[in-house]
Amino acid sequence: MIKVINLILIIVSLFIAGCGLQGDKVEKNEAVETIIEESPREMLYQAYQLFKEGNDSESIKLANRVLEIGRETNNDTLIGKALTSLCRNSQRKLDTIRLAELSAELEDLAASSGNQIWLMYRAHMNAEMWRLIGNMDRAEGFYNESMRISFETGSLGMYTIDHFNKSFVSIAKGDFETASKLIKKYYQLRKEENREFEDAYGLIALAYLLEQQENYRGAHEVATVTRRLFKEQNLFPEPPDEKPLLMVELKVKQMLQPSVLEEISDNSVSESVSDMLDKYLK
Repeated sequence: MIKVINLILIIVSLFIAGCGLQGDKVEKNEAVETIIEESPREMLYQAYQLFKEGNDSESIKLANRVLEIGRETNNDTLIGKALTSLCRNSQRKLDTIRLAELSAELEDLAASSGNQIWLMYRAHMNAEMWRLIGNMDRAEGFYNESMRISFETGSLGMYTIDHFNKSFVSIAKGDFETASKLIKKYYQLRKEENREFEDAYGLIALAYLLEQQENYRGAHEVATVTRRLFKEQNLFPEPPDEKPLLMVELKVKQMLQPSVLEEISDNSVSESVSDMLDKYLK
């Protein structure tokens, strides 16, 4: 009788252990599937971070790998985002030929998928490139196209950021009134998105606006606050956006005495985005 009971206990134990192992196997399989599913997204995120840090070669490798995965799995989203990432990398070397090739692929993807968002990204990336090159008319045309599509498709993130981007074009053309309206609209949309209002990125445009208006003290103050907040928040501005900030920093050094620059910098150590907007964006 005792032997029978022991045998039953052994069988029950083996059954429970088997269930446990099966459960572990299921959990492990689910974990692997999750990693496989999320890996391309993580790779795209890392590609973007590497781009912002200036490591284009590694960024391009990751984007190309995601592009391969997208094509192997017929995943339009991965294909489109990888192409967009590669468009961004073409900006650093002002490689308009490569951008044209990638733009054509985005157009084909939009046609085959019926998704206009890829045309939006194409327009946005072309606008950024031509702004970097200095052809503001072409840049403005592409920004207008991007903003039209982003508004029609409800892509609020792109619609918001292009108000900021297009403000640089208006400033470069000397249309300061339109630039001011675009910067204000950018911050208004940020608030409506329930995003953090203390968004330092928009201050780049404000610093550039003040510099072009020959308010060098104000431009230096805003630029100093911007750089401090970028450092605190571990932010890296993209090339088309950092270019005007670098121009501002160079110009104020030419126009203001070192003692004045130091005084303004010292007085701005605790100033916020809101302070700069209240002070300079009337």
